[in-house]
Amino acid sequence: MIRFIAFALMLLLAVVARPVLAQSEEEESFRNELSYGVNLNSNGGLIGGVFVRSAYTINDDVLQFGALEIVEVKHPRELRVYGQTGDSFIIGKQSYLFVVRPQYGRELVLFRKAAESGVQVNAIGAIGPSLGFLAPYYIQYNYGMSGFEDIRTERYDPVKHVNKEFILGSAGVFTGLGESELNIGVHGKAGLSFEYGRYNESIAGVEVGVLVEAFTKKMVIIPEAQNNSVFTSVYLNIYYGRRK
Repeated sequence: MIRFIAFALMLLLAVVARPVLAQSEEEESFRNELSYGVNLNSNGGLIGGVFVRSAYTINDDVLQFGALEIVEVKHPRELRVYGQTGDSFIIGKQSYLFVVRPQYGRELVLFRKAAESGVQVNAIGAIGPSLGFLAPYYIQYNYGMSGFEDIRTERYDPVKHVNKEFILGSAGVFTGLGESELNIGVHGKAGLSFEYGRYNESIAGVEVGVLVEAFTKKMVIIPEAQNNSVFTSVYLNIYYGRRK
């Protein structure tokens, strides 16, 4: 009887230990990750931008990563109105601000998910340069009188384009993109990611955190309002990717 109980215990331990060992071997077999997604932030619109990230395992609990974000930063006083044609424009806006953010960071695993279920929680920190592109804001303005149309695409100047009834709408972001002015800055962010997925090789989740960004000069988006060189924001990243 004692031998039978001992054999049963050994068999039970073997059955329990095998999934744990298999899970450990499965986790160790993944050395890098590639993910991508969309960014929402308190300085952007509905969709603030997009990003891609590549991460490499340092040890069981720490990863290092490189990432690239492209986002639009908006002024908090932007007011969108609609012209006679139904197209919209922003009163007083002089420039779009697009920021390209290369990043280097570290990711610390706080709570690890099971192999086929659960949620993994990671702490994230990253720093990098900020490439700020100020692109001129163009509108379509009707100079026609007495029922005649003379529609011209011009850079918005509130002093010149006084009559808002003649502004038909914005000309689109790509109109002035080639005239962008480059400004250099730095940024840093810290946050938490909540990763879920049925299998370890798939990555899906959200990342929430705060970001601070500083440029060497004020970024003039709306001349008549207060413009800053330092920006802070709360962000939410929604991402998907794969491990291999």
